[in-house]
Amino acid sequence: MHHLALIGIAIATPDETSRAHGAQRQGLLTKPTGALGRLEELSLWACAVQGTCPPSAFTRARVVIFAGDHGIARTAMTSAYPPEVTAQMVLNFVRGGAAANVLAELTGASVRVVDISVDADPSYAVDAPDAVAHRVVRSSGSIDREPAISLDQAVAAFAVGRQVADQEIDSGADLLIAGDMGIGNTTPASTLIGVLCAVDAQTVTGRGTGIDQETWERKRNAVGAAMVRGQEFRDDPLALLACVGGADFAAMSGFLIQASVRGVPVILDGTVSCACALVVNAITDEAKAWWRAGHLSTEQAQHLALSHLGLEPIVDLGLRLGEGTGALVALPILQAAIATLANMATFEQAGVSDKDAS
Repeated sequence: MHHLALIGIAIATPDETSRAHGAQRQGLLTKPTGALGRLEELSLWACAVQGTCPPSAFTRARVVIFAGDHGIARTAMTSAYPPEVTAQMVLNFVRGGAAANVLAELTGASVRVVDISVDADPSYAVDAPDAVAHRVVRSSGSIDREPAISLDQAVAAFAVGRQVADQEIDSGADLLIAGDMGIGNTTPASTLIGVLCAVDAQTVTGRGTGIDQETWERKRNAVGAAMVRGQEFRDDPLALLACVGGADFAAMSGFLIQASVRGVPVILDGTVSCACALVVNAITDEAKAWWRAGHLSTEQAQHLALSHLGLEPIVDLGLRLGEGTGALVALPILQAAIATLANMATFEQAGVSDKDAS
């Protein structure tokens, strides 16, 4: 059944002709060749994913925050915060009070939160029924000793993620960001990255929410036990999500893959979104052409995932919040890259002598 969920996934390559036109135009602008550094590479990526040169500013960026709880946070106490915080933060997103909301408003993006597997009765969101409309399961299991979810639940959550991406794109989104919220979610993220990058628990386990040494050791042990359980599913991405990921991870993975299917670019965020990106990359390595890495987290696991994907983060500001915040901080830089390519004068237009002028 899990293989059926992957049938019909076909991903086109971003437009190389538009990228080439962008490179040609970069060479005509009133600046030394390469003087805008990584802004130039980002502008060419924008040309390719938009299929046009010059590219246009993104006007309908959309953050979707996938919220879910993880049994490991309660049984192994791997986080500095209690699991109840996840549901409380869902309501904070709905009310506009979280960091993601503030940064989204600053960048002209909008935020949607989707409760996939929060460990609370859905009535907590009685004033925000849309937030709980796609709930797949109440919490995921404790991955050091049991499956996160069943394979059927993983397939269902993956389908929900694809559906949510379609909803956003059909309503006009031209850029997507996958955010995460879930106490303890860096434990399954580290597990997935450890398995898919073939590194040990010691290397891949980070401090998450800022945990002390004793909590970190519990987390490392939990990641190690979960990695042993997940190893047999290394070549079966949906089964791996069911074993050691969770419903929120499966939904985010579906969201990321569907964005690429639809040809809509994505800015990746931190450890959780990069773990899901690795899972998607194990399904098809064609999806990552539609992604850019927003930022470098303080979590070593995220560094490993980005290295494995061959993606270079746009900013490095020591962020470790999740929610899509790092991607949102990177968004204005992507917009700056687009603006320079689209709006700068060429040497000819400006009457400025090029270095090759005689």
